[in-house]
Amino acid sequence: MASTETEAGASRRLFLRRSGLLAGIAAGAGALVSACQLAVPGAGNSSSAGSATPVAGATAAPAAGGAIGTNSGAAQASAGGKLEQVLKRGTIIVGTGSTNPPWHFEDDKGNLVGMDIEIARMFSKGLFDKTDAVDFVKQQADARIPNLQTDKVDVVIQFMTVTALRAQNVEFTIPYYREAVNLLLPANSPYNGPKDMVGKNAKISILQNVTAADMVHRGVGDAQVMQLDSQANCILALDAGRVDAAAVDDSTCRWLFAQNPTKYKVGNQAWDSQTYSAAVRPGDPRWLNWLNTALHEAMVGLDWPTYAKAFKTYFGASLDEPPSGFPVEFGVRTVKTA
Repeated sequence: MASTETEAGASRRLFLRRSGLLAGIAAGAGALVSACQLAVPGAGNSSSAGSATPVAGATAAPAAGGAIGTNSGAAQASAGGKLEQVLKRGTIIVGTGSTNPPWHFEDDKGNLVGMDIEIARMFSKGLFDKTDAVDFVKQQADARIPNLQTDKVDVVIQFMTVTALRAQNVEFTIPYYREAVNLLLPANSPYNGPKDMVGKNAKISILQNVTAADMVHRGVGDAQVMQLDSQANCILALDAGRVDAAAVDDSTCRWLFAQNPTKYKVGNQAWDSQTYSAAVRPGDPRWLNWLNTALHEAMVGLDWPTYAKAFKTYFGASLDEPPSGFPVEFGVRTVKTA
């Protein structure tokens, strides 16, 4: 695809990428930096669109486990498959971003942090019993699919929205997050969510986009929509009292709240849900199955404490421990006692 970010159903992701909101925030910062300091020009990376920047030893093809380049799926399988290549190499090569909190960004020491980075380290732990056997390739969003197709990375973990169009070019893992639109509100707001704002002549800021007004109105049908030229200005409008709420990604709302719970609160109802999954090059079911197994056990199995800790760090929410008995991923079941 020429640009994965222009596909249908992915317009919300333009919000953070266009503004680079919170690009300079360090992980675990004690206070929220003023929104006017948070904007990062352009897409965030210094390389041109579609380029990738190797990090931590991913500057060249691995010496073992098959060449990184344009190997076909058949050639990969004949070499033992991606899982065997990764194990022989001793590291997993992960394509990700570096400018989008809370998913992937740099802390004050220049280290990559974020929920996507934590998922990558969970894979490293499952492969090598240590969390640092990862070579990160920092890439722009429109390089996600090309870098998989050319085998520059083993897996992409970069808040990638699952769509039927993209699934023609990559294979997706099971989801690791459900994204949506939500409202960021002042902590002292009389409103708690979109339903409270209906009929109140509420003003809502949102990043300017051809679908922006419709997106807001699907949540608050009669809202006055203020479209602004950057995500930072949307937050500034909220801070200045020019609007009653800012419509942003649910994960962004939760990240901002986690940084400053006395300043903001998160709307109690999100809408326009979408799925985030990791993605791999098609044709290697064993590699995809391994990644799915690792993700599954992180979210509902033995590795759940690690996932839950990361979720709390970046989204400010505590998850309930998966219940015993019937597997929750197969639906809700009522257990009756005699």
